[in-house]
Amino acid sequence: MACGFSGSFSSNYMLLKPEEVDIRDLFGILCSSDLEKRKFVDCPENTTENFSRRRIIFVSISVQKFLQSVAKPMASVGSMMEMWLNLWSSNHNLGMLFLNFLRGTVVVPDKASANYLSFVGNVDKRVELDKNIKPGDNRYYGALSMMAAKVSYENNAFIETTVRDHWKMEFLGAFDFWNDYQEKATTQAFMLRDKNVDSDMIIVAFRGTEMFDADAWCTDFDISWYELLGMGKVHGGFMKALGLKKNQGWPKEIDHEQTSHNQPHLAYYAIRQKLRDLLQTNDQAKFILTGHSLGGALSILFASVLALHEEVLLLERLEGVYTFGQPRVGDEKFGKYMEEQLEKYSIPYYRFVYSNDMVPRLPYDDSTLMFKHFGTCLYFNSFYEGKIVSEEPNKNYFSLWAMIPKGINGIWELIRSFLIPYTVGSDYEEGLVLRMMRFIGLVMAGISAHSTQDYVNATRLGNPDVYDHLVEGKKNK
Repeated sequence: MACGFSGSFSSNYMLLKPEEVDIRDLFGILCSSDLEKRKFVDCPENTTENFSRRRIIFVSISVQKFLQSVAKPMASVGSMMEMWLNLWSSNHNLGMLFLNFLRGTVVVPDKASANYLSFVGNVDKRVELDKNIKPGDNRYYGALSMMAAKVSYENNAFIETTVRDHWKMEFLGAFDFWNDYQEKATTQAFMLRDKNVDSDMIIVAFRGTEMFDADAWCTDFDISWYELLGMGKVHGGFMKALGLKKNQGWPKEIDHEQTSHNQPHLAYYAIRQKLRDLLQTNDQAKFILTGHSLGGALSILFASVLALHEEVLLLERLEGVYTFGQPRVGDEKFGKYMEEQLEKYSIPYYRFVYSNDMVPRLPYDDSTLMFKHFGTCLYFNSFYEGKIVSEEPNKNYFSLWAMIPKGINGIWELIRSFLIPYTVGSDYEEGLVLRMMRFIGLVMAGISAHSTQDYVNATRLGNPDVYDHLVEGKKNK
């Protein structure tokens, strides 16, 4: 018998509840292996864990509790920083901003406008697609998917303007989705339709972790997990963000009428219904799932729940899953389950990893956490040379042996940031924000490597033969 309601859909689970923790109870977990005695841990009766796993739970709860306590000031700092960056760019440069201030003609940006950029958008301001990569090119869907994943961080007006005016595609909507566990809308995604290809292609792009969004960071650090029948153990934080129903799990259908009038729908169920409607109107239409960082995790998890629900129509029309800087989402059993499903429905799954990006190397793939990657990994080094590997180098990131080469690579990336507009073109020029991140990367390698800039560059500058091999492999299936 379970000690909480989670057991109604999973007999083996570990649900962390930082909102219910107190300091004495938190430190007590380091001394006792009986987890069911802790009110902030929901698990089956008689569950015990070794010290290594209890230590990870302690860290996860502590980080989430801290993030919850600083959520408002964190959001305020992010808002002020974004406003300053937009104020700077709206007035062209710092000198003009000062001059306009003296004149009383300062251009104040509107946060809801199509010109207002998020912090991520200020790292990489590109909105145009690469004109050298056209429909039919083996790189096309990868390049389009990454740009969609990048644009997903922006406000609705920016996304719509970019899709409609710059990409000449159909904007199908941008959405905020409910998280039953955090009891607020924490998940964002948008949809577009590309009619430039032979058959209509619908792109679903999930937003990743925003720099100053404490809720999103809590999702990342929440190492709760559920073991689903036949699937294996899956990261609980990611499932909650996708639309896991509290105390119910993943029922195949839900009654939207029971949803509060002002409450957004759950991501998985709302997007699935939109795809059902769109695909039924066009027998030739297909769709792609994509996302950067957390968005990548939600993309592949969305496909896994489709498989769990045996959504044959959608699975047969799923053209591919493209993720960029995606963290691990499940254990080895989950990986094997997904490989079987991807093979069954001939669904390509391409997991892009750039250089020393730390996020794809988390959560750890070790005896304590047991998270595993699966599928095809496209690994690109700092020269944007790509190769197909089963696992990215230095898979768990933190290693004394890797510190020196990572430091040298960080120095090269900083030097490259000044050289690349001259060696490749002005479209690749890096701004002040990214260069500051490159400097931070000298101390902690992997910070700047997670930026959308390097993933966009990888899809554009990476050697085309990598994609040729992928297409050949798809044809031979």
